[in-house]
Amino acid sequence: MPQLTWQKSSFSSGGEGNCIELAESAPSHLHLRESDHPHELAAITPDALAELLRALKSGALTR
Repeated sequence: MPQLTWQKSSFSSGGEGNCIELAESAPSHLHLRESDHPHELAAITPDALAELLRALKSGALTR
């Protein structure tokens, strides 16, 4: 896997390790990770991420 440049969510609070980070490895390949577990990655397409965010914002997904 190429070296990834991670970007923290703008909603992340400082230094507490409670954040989601995103990296792009190609225009159609995104990677997500939680800062508490940086070696556990999830791969997702931009379209799937957009759909996930829409579902989260609408309340369609709950715990």
